[in-house]
Amino acid sequence: MTTATKFDRPIKAPTFRHVSTARRVKNHLATGVVWVCFAIALVPLIWVLWVVLARGFEAIVSADWWGKSLNGVLPEQVAGGVYHAIYGTLVQAAIAALISVPLGVMAAIYLVEYGRGWLARTTTFMVDILAGVPSIVAALFVFAAWISTFGMPQSGLAVSFALVLLMLPVVVRSTEEMLKLVPDELREASYALGIPKWKTILRIVVPTALPGMISGILLAVARVMGETAPVLVLVGYSRSINFDMFDGNMASLPLLIYQEFSNPEAAGQLRVWGAALTLILIIALLYLAAALVNRLLTRNR
Repeated sequence: MTTATKFDRPIKAPTFRHVSTARRVKNHLATGVVWVCFAIALVPLIWVLWVVLARGFEAIVSADWWGKSLNGVLPEQVAGGVYHAIYGTLVQAAIAALISVPLGVMAAIYLVEYGRGWLARTTTFMVDILAGVPSIVAALFVFAAWISTFGMPQSGLAVSFALVLLMLPVVVRSTEEMLKLVPDELREASYALGIPKWKTILRIVVPTALPGMISGILLAVARVMGETAPVLVLVGYSRSINFDMFDGNMASLPLLIYQEFSNPEAAGQLRVWGAALTLILIIALLYLAAALVNRLLTRNR
């Protein structure tokens, strides 16, 4: 006959003490303060979106808005479109992404996987400094180095170089954070199978962090597309489309908004609000694409 031990007896779950009225009041009060702050922060955002949508909707629904430029259009004439400015915005951001994404990803991989000693500390310090540089400073630096020193003309390529300086720290920081979220157990399991470190990074670490990396890259692209200072300093405005990134004036949506803002005619103000709404829509599409890519890649892993 066996005797019952204390381990054979059912363990009674501990009961929670009664929550006092004062704690419940504090909890409801804190929740209410958070909701009020959220509503207050939401008011200017909704206000701005509503004003831009109300004043720019008439322009973007025009048949010529998405497929024509302002070449030959008079300031007081309600005609033409922003095809040339959309092209300039997209191609300048695309070239900046082609330069900054590989550099930013490789720098983040170095800092997370290999970074030790003074070089890693210096790289981290320089990335932090670059993240706080205003866009006008980046534009002036490119103007001094690319145009004044080397004698290159003002062009869309110079704008892309300035956007690289603004986009690079965002790519480095977002990629670095995603790589840090990869569990060390995956790396150790790969090392235990005799896989070298470079192949572990390429086949294990980067694919695991890829959804977050792509989201961060798309958000960085969306951030630099609305910058105004580089296009004001490094390229002139053109009312017609220019496919040459290396020479000549090139329009973009921020530059078009700046130029048309001085037009007192109703047509000019309509183009200002239409271009602003167009830029918001493009950036919103990039944010939605980032969320969609993140969800698809996470689901397929």
